Amino acid sequence: MANMVRESAEDGSSESVIILTAYILSATTDGRDPRDKWAIDSGASRFITPFLDKQHGTERCIIEELDRLADDYEIHVYSKRVEDIAPGKITWHRIPDIPGPFALRYVWFFAANHFYRWRDRRFRRLDFDLVLSPGVNCLDADVIICHIVIRAFLKNIQHSLRFRTTRLRSWPLLLHRRLFYRIVATAEKFAYSRQDLYLVVLTNIMGRDVQRNFGKSRLLFQSYCGIDSQKFSPAVCGSLRAEARRSLGLRPDDFLILMLSNDLITKGLRCLLEAVQLLQNPSVRIIVAGHDDSAPYHKFLRENSMESRVHFLPVRPDVEFYYAAADLYAAPSLYDGYPLPVSEAMSCGIPAIASTHAGTSEIIRDGEDGFVLADPADSASLARMIQKLVDDPALSARMGANASRNVAQFTWDRNAAELKVILEAFLASRENTR
Repeated sequence: MANMVRESAEDGSSESVIILTAYILSATTDGRDPRDKWAIDSGASRFITPFLDKQHGTERCIIEELDRLADDYEIHVYSKRVEDIAPGKITWHRIPDIPGPFALRYVWFFAANHFYRWRDRRFRRLDFDLVLSPGVNCLDADVIICHIVIRAFLKNIQHSLRFRTTRLRSWPLLLHRRLFYRIVATAEKFAYSRQDLYLVVLTNIMGRDVQRNFGKSRLLFQSYCGIDSQKFSPAVCGSLRAEARRSLGLRPDDFLILMLSNDLITKGLRCLLEAVQLLQNPSVRIIVAGHDDSAPYHKFLRENSMESRVHFLPVRPDVEFYYAAADLYAAPSLYDGYPLPVSEAMSCGIPAIASTHAGTSEIIRDGEDGFVLADPADSASLARMIQKLVDDPALSARMGANASRNVAQFTWDRNAAELKVILEAFLASRENTR
């Protein structure tokens, strides 16, 4: 199948539909729109999603997979916005956006992608073989790529959803967040309970969460995300390190801990701040890059005289700039399906610390190329792990080199090949039942 995709299947050829929506995958607390996405095809395929770009983790995964699957499938993307994908690889079917709160826009996109696909089947003769949805974005998906199990996620962050522990002025946002999660959890219950659904999870942790919450054991597959080892490499970061640290105002003896996050509560920033406060080492600094509101942490920083050592910065398109400056990546997450920054940092030769609640803890060899934190609230244990690396630069360098070698096996080619096997298994099963 050529890379170019027809505007529509005027010849009546069958198509595979891939549906993706980022709304379900975002745990941001600021109500920011996570954007639009796409569609895939076997004789021809369709993919549906609110947005696609390489600036968000889940969306980047999808683009990397689409870019490779387009060699074998015709891809149609149903989305409000598409960026960062080569022209001619897909056909984009634009779904209009609406103003309003996040939860309303999720419900709108959920309904709209059903309608637009029905319209194209009915009037444009686009008849598809397969519907694939990263996340619960429709009720008729044949294959879902699960980037987060909302039920498990809610159990781990429920304390942050309580009104009594939230500032009064944040109550409207909290109410909206709780409503949104309830909507998604309801959709998830209907989708994941289907026994004919092919469900792809990113980690074994997520697989156990699915089985525990939905009792699904059949047609459950696991595939780790890939890494662009050319972009995220020790050589690239080494060439950028001096300039990156100079630009960030770091001294030669500063030890920089990096966190990339659009959801500071879920990523465990509080635990990291408490750990660094316990160290009482002025050379240990933290950079947090993302869009989430940092205001809830300012009081803690003032009370502990840490304001000059913790900096909240915007996300950069050249994220390797931050990796180049860092000495450690920290992810003491309360829940995280598969945070790409952990594996990207490791690929750059940076040791990582991840909690057992983060899926990437499965690829860390504890004590060899990073550390695994058993309890994401245990700031004392996290502090001891950080201290080991601060005190022993040789250990830190050795762990970083081990990390880069370890994650080199996780390529996007491997990830796309594993996904293709799953898609072909579904198509074969459908053919056998006809």
